[in-house]
Amino acid sequence: MRNRIAILLGCAALAACGQKADLKPKLSGQLPVAPYGREDQPTANDLLTSTQQATPQRSVELRSRSEERADDPFDLPPEEAQPDGKPE
Repeated sequence: MRNRIAILLGCAALAACGQKADLKPKLSGQLPVAPYGREDQPTANDLLTSTQQATPQRSVELRSRSEERADDPFDLPPEEAQPDGKPE
């Protein structure tokens, strides 16, 4: 039982330590080819930053407290059907 706990603690400690340095391509490796139509080669930082379209900002303010809903004129109950299938 103690061995399992020691193994789990070791795995948790190993998972907690990570590299904090900037990402760089390997010395022997190269960055991917430039996208079609682009003149220059993007850098590693350019490839790691996300665009506005990929991570949009919220444009609607969330409600911070409960409020009564306004009447919705289009929220109508369904029409009752007669036994012959025609509405009233």
